[in-house]
Amino acid sequence: MQDRITVVVITHNRRAQLLETLASMTALPDAAPIVVVDNASTDGTADAVEERFPSMRLIRAPRNLGAVARNLAVREVETPYVAFCDDDTRWQPGSLRRAADRLDAFPGLGVVTGRCLVEPSLTEDPITPELRHSPVPGPEWLPGPALLGVMAGLSAVRVRAFHDVGGFSDRMWLGGEEELFALDLASKGWWMCWDEEMVIHHAPSPVRDPRRRRQLGIRNTLWTLWLRRPLGSVLRRMVTVLRSAPLDRATFAAVAEAIRGIPWVMRERAVVPAAVERGLVLLEESQRNSVARRYVG
Repeated sequence: MQDRITVVVITHNRRAQLLETLASMTALPDAAPIVVVDNASTDGTADAVEERFPSMRLIRAPRNLGAVARNLAVREVETPYVAFCDDDTRWQPGSLRRAADRLDAFPGLGVVTGRCLVEPSLTEDPITPELRHSPVPGPEWLPGPALLGVMAGLSAVRVRAFHDVGGFSDRMWLGGEEELFALDLASKGWWMCWDEEMVIHHAPSPVRDPRRRRQLGIRNTLWTLWLRRPLGSVLRRMVTVLRSAPLDRATFAAVAEAIRGIPWVMRERAVVPAAVERGLVLLEESQRNSVARRYVG
């Protein structure tokens, strides 16, 4: 595994949970090299990693870069694949090897996303049915349901594909940042799929600001719509997204923040190819009825 896949972990002020995650990941029978990016934590996270895991590659970001911290890590890896692991997710035995095997076997596969089980009861994440029953058409060789969206902490990515789209957008920072990343991969011709046997556990951290996360999620969803979808789809999806959010200050702030970004959005707008758009339209019904896509908190 040392020459095939590298685990990338980003973290911010979750020292105790990160140390538990790193202990779990280093104990795997298919353990792989790990790169940790500390997003300018103030709770001693970086020092604790250096003390407990002195051989691990640690990058101290100068500020909280959000998801863009993954870009820093990927620049450092020497393996052909990376597995993204959040500080509150833990890949299960055999899953890293399975991801590398899938990416080895299918050169056109850019991302493989695994099944998420939520601790402590190990129930499936609510988004699982959308992935398992994805209606997106894919080629016959694809080893699982075709996707047009990924969840970073559950995914392994081909490094060449990652660089092909420039990684995660620094505009998005964090919160639904994967959506634009996935659309750009699809637009470049890379395929993404779900794998039932690749399992990752998620122990949601209590150290978070749910209202700010919701605000970022709405803002980033709107920006992605405006950047990549044709006008009719933009209007249709905006209605669905905004209807799913509470009419409160956080939602209004998210919309206002999105509107302030319109000048750069218009400069960078590039609509996805027609084949990708057809797949996105097929996804709209499941997204509209999804319990995992409610902007609450």
